[in-house]
Amino acid sequence: MDRPYNSKVLWLFWTAAVIIIFTGLGLRDPWPADEPRFAQIAMQMVQSGDWFFPRRGGELYPDKPPVFMWSIAIFYWLTGSLKLAFLLPSALCSMITLYLTFDITKRLWDRTTGMLAAGALLLTLQFVIQAKSAQIDAMVSCWIAIGCYGLLRHLLLQDGWSWYWLGFAAMGLGVITKGVGFLPVLMLIPFFIARRVFPRQSTATGSAWHWWSGPVVMLITIGLWLIPMLIIVSHSDDTTLQAYRDNIMLKQTATRYADAWHHIKPFWYYLTSVIPVLWLPLSLLLPWLVPEWVKACKKGELRIILPLFWILLLLLFFSMSPGKRGVYILPALPMLALISAPYLRQMLNKPAASWALWLTTGLISTVLLIVAIGGWYGLDAIVQLVKEYELDPWSFLLTCSVVGFISLALSWRYKALSWAYYIPLLWLLYSTWGYLLMAPAKTPQKILEQSAKHLPASGELAMIGLKEQFLLFSDMPFTHFGYHTPIEQQQAMAWRWLKQHPDSRILAASDEKLNCFRSEQGTKLGHAHRQDWLLLGPKSAALSCPQTDSLTPVYRTEKTSVYDHN
Repeated sequence: MDRPYNSKVLWLFWTAAVIIIFTGLGLRDPWPADEPRFAQIAMQMVQSGDWFFPRRGGELYPDKPPVFMWSIAIFYWLTGSLKLAFLLPSALCSMITLYLTFDITKRLWDRTTGMLAAGALLLTLQFVIQAKSAQIDAMVSCWIAIGCYGLLRHLLLQDGWSWYWLGFAAMGLGVITKGVGFLPVLMLIPFFIARRVFPRQSTATGSAWHWWSGPVVMLITIGLWLIPMLIIVSHSDDTTLQAYRDNIMLKQTATRYADAWHHIKPFWYYLTSVIPVLWLPLSLLLPWLVPEWVKACKKGELRIILPLFWILLLLLFFSMSPGKRGVYILPALPMLALISAPYLRQMLNKPAASWALWLTTGLISTVLLIVAIGGWYGLDAIVQLVKEYELDPWSFLLTCSVVGFISLALSWRYKALSWAYYIPLLWLLYSTWGYLLMAPAKTPQKILEQSAKHLPASGELAMIGLKEQFLLFSDMPFTHFGYHTPIEQQQAMAWRWLKQHPDSRILAASDEKLNCFRSEQGTKLGHAHRQDWLLLGPKSAALSCPQTDSLTPVYRTEKTSVYDHN
C-alpha cells in the first residue's frame, strides 16, 4: 500500500525534476555537433516562412524529417529567443517521458513503485544528458515511450483499443521525427509468445482486424507529413526536391541502417562502451536485478517479460546495424526503470548494492579531485586534456569533487542515497557554472571575430567544409558550397568564387587538403572545435584549379540572423 506521505514526496520529486531538467535553459548557446544545425534550420524556417522543407543555409536538409525542427521553430516564433527555444523541446519531451514512466509503473504496481521508477530514470546519466541537449533523441524517445505506454495499457491493463491506437499513432509521429519511432511494435513479439507459453495470464484479445488496425493508424499518421511531401515534390521540376525525397526515404532509413557509412562500431559496442557508464546507476545494479527478472519470467510475470524482452530486442536491433551511437539506445531507459523499480527497495537494503553506489560516487569524486589538483599544479598529462579548449576548469572540478564528498558523508548511514544526493547537485553545477565555463570553447565566435578584423569592409565570408555553428553565429552574409558536396569540388567552386569576389575571404580548416589554395599564405585565426582555422584571400589562391562541369549551386544567406550570442 502507498503511504499517506507519498503525495508530499511526489510533489517534491516533480519540483526537483523540473529544477534539474530546466536549470540552465537560455543560459547557453547551441553546441556542436547537432545543436547548431537544428537551431539554424529552425531559425531559417521562421525567417523564410518555408516550414515544410528544412534548409541548412539555403540548402535542403534531407537527413531527418522536419518534426523536431518544427518544435524549435514554434518556440522561437513564440518567444523570439533562439537561445531559449532550442532546448525547450528536449526538456518538455523528457518531462513527458518521466511522467509516463511514473504513471504506467504506478498502474502496473503502485504509486510508490511508480515514484521509484521515475526517480531511477531521473538519476540515470544518459536520460538527463539528452534532456539538456537539443539533439533529436529526447523527442523520439518520448514518442517511443508513448508507444510503449499505450501498448502496455492495452495489452496488460486491458484499458481498451483506444490506447493501442494511441500507441501506434505515437509510433507514426516517431517515424516522422527519426525513422526508428516504430520500435514499440517489437513489444508484440514477446506478447504473443508469452500468451501461448502462459495461457492463464489475463491479456488483451481481439480479432486479426483489431491487431492490424494499429499499423494502419501508424501509416495514416506518417502520411500526414509524407503524402503532402510526395505530392509537392511530384508537382515540382526542382531536382533538389526530388533528391531530398529520395534521400530521406531511402538513404536515411534502410541504407543508413543496413549499410551505415559512419559511426562504425562492433556488434558488442553498446554492452561494453555505452551501458556500463551512461546507464548508471541502473547498470551498476544489474548483478542484483537480473536474477530477479529471471525469477519473474519463470513465473510468467508479463509486467516484467514484455518490457524486458522489448529492451533486449531494441538492443539487438541497434547492435545489428554497423553504424552505432550511444544515444540510439536511449529509448530503452524508461522501460528499464519500469522493470527495475519493483525490486529497488529490497535491493538497496542489501549492503553490497548500497556499497557499490557509495563507492562509485566516491570514485567519481576522487577522480575529479585528482584532476583538479593536477591541473592546478600544471601536471602535463592533465593539462593536455583541456589545452586545445583553452579552459581553466580546475575550480569547477574541485567544487564538483567537494560536493561528492559531502554527499558521501551525508549518506554514510544509508549509502544507497549517495548517488541521489550527488548527481542532482552535479547537474545543477554543470547547468550553470559549467555552461558559462565551456561557452568560449563551444562556439566559433572568436574565429568569426578574427575573420571580421581581416575582412575588407565590402567583403563577405565563404566556407569550405561547412560547419553549421559558423553559419549560425555569423552576423554577415555567408556563402557555402553544399554540405554534402565533395571537398575537392567545394575547393574548385570556392576558388572560382574568390576570383569573382576579390574583396571576400574563404574560411577553412587548416587540415583540409587545399589543392587549390596555398595554406601558408592564409591568415591564421586560431583554434576552435578541435581544428585550426585559416582565412584565405586572393593571395592564397593557386594560379590554377581544376574545374568541374557540375551544376552544383552555391548557397548564400543574407545578414538575417537575429541570434543573440553576446
